[in-house]
Amino acid sequence: MNSKITHICCIGAGYVGGPTMSVIAQKCPHIKVTVVDLNKERIAAWNDENIANLPIYEPGLSTVVNQARGRNLFFSTDVEKAIDEAQIIFISVNTPTKTYGKGKGMAADLKYIELCARQIAKIAKENKIIVEKSTLPVRTAEAIKSILDNTGNGVQFQILSNPEFLAEGTAVSDLLNPDRILIGGNTTKEGQKAIHTLVDIYANWVPTDKILTTNVWSSELSKLTANAFLAQRISSINALSELCEKTGADITEVSRAIGMDSRIGAKFLKASVGFGGSCFQKDILNLVYIAKSYGLNEVANYWEQVIIMNDHQKRRFSNRIVQTLYNTVADKKITFLGWAFKKDTNDTRESAAIYVADDLINEQAKIAVYDPKVSRKKILADLDYLGTRHAEENAENIASCDNPYDSCSGAHAIAILTEWDEFITYDWARIYDSMQKPAFIFDGRNLLNKSELEQIGFVYQEIGT
Repeated sequence: MNSKITHICCIGAGYVGGPTMSVIAQKCPHIKVTVVDLNKERIAAWNDENIANLPIYEPGLSTVVNQARGRNLFFSTDVEKAIDEAQIIFISVNTPTKTYGKGKGMAADLKYIELCARQIAKIAKENKIIVEKSTLPVRTAEAIKSILDNTGNGVQFQILSNPEFLAEGTAVSDLLNPDRILIGGNTTKEGQKAIHTLVDIYANWVPTDKILTTNVWSSELSKLTANAFLAQRISSINALSELCEKTGADITEVSRAIGMDSRIGAKFLKASVGFGGSCFQKDILNLVYIAKSYGLNEVANYWEQVIIMNDHQKRRFSNRIVQTLYNTVADKKITFLGWAFKKDTNDTRESAAIYVADDLINEQAKIAVYDPKVSRKKILADLDYLGTRHAEENAENIASCDNPYDSCSGAHAIAILTEWDEFITYDWARIYDSMQKPAFIFDGRNLLNKSELEQIGFVYQEIGT
């Protein structure tokens, strides 16, 4: 292995691969970074001359891409060429929860990982470092190495685990100023050399005391565990929010009191309609499956309860809307402000809005959606993926609007599903005047000022009060 790295390839141009490689290219102008994907439409969007048309919305990402693209950052569908050139190959493809066979509904589906490994094995003619960037079950590296070591080409591979700890909406700042970089590898001399090769790349901008090295299994498990702990905090505070509603306590005040305890801290203690995103649910289910596969049923049941609580919170929110609107929402217009699972991203995977909308459509409500970064096409695709009803029925019951005032006009109620900052700045008196009376707001993100809205005339309800 040539210790001087000149070419990096990343397979997968999604929410992890695109931003991560863009920052590496920006900070390492001496290294050619090529991001490859078989999705021609996605690659075309990454290469669009109009930088505003990138397929992923992240604050600051367009600036980073604009600085490096065409210099040493390239997006391509020529997977074979990129693999052949690269000394380091990052695997950053999707690892969804299995929908079939053994482990259905819990285990990670590794078919895309295996396809990547087999393609690398077929093409590689020189020694390479393979880096797991996708979130993977413990000991996946073992399976990857088994495939690669049986190529017959005589090529030597070192497998590293380098999980991402990005949060959508802050991915660029997370990459530029990470809490830590985690790199796991083999304890052999060759494995340690590979680890240090990757350490040297990150050291171009990350202080070395923030770069942690472990064995590969510890690295893989640390990623799952980090997301499980964060999701656990959200489900814990959401469980308390229901208790607050019954007892007269205020969840915001409880969260503040808990968060000031230095042993706990304030992050991930904001009550809401539930967590979403691609990682939390998938990673916890993966952790549950791993525990069950080792016969650790009590461990599995403990972590599965985090998912159960999150699903309950979403159902509870939609039920509250129906009950408050006199136990029927049939033919009533309910406006959703927000569809993305959190602000500052166009990622809608596992968004609470999808499940709340599905519940309300089952009750024959008419849903109008405004989200500044999510298209009607994506909204319908999310609902269609659930498979609850025919696509035509979803299209009939979901409208999307280009501005919030049109979406709220004539509505019986508004549900806040994403904490976009712009929602705070709206002319809420104007919105109130355009709605059916009484006008309800169900704040699933505890974002707005309750007293101000009630003075206008809204019937306002938030989580945990």
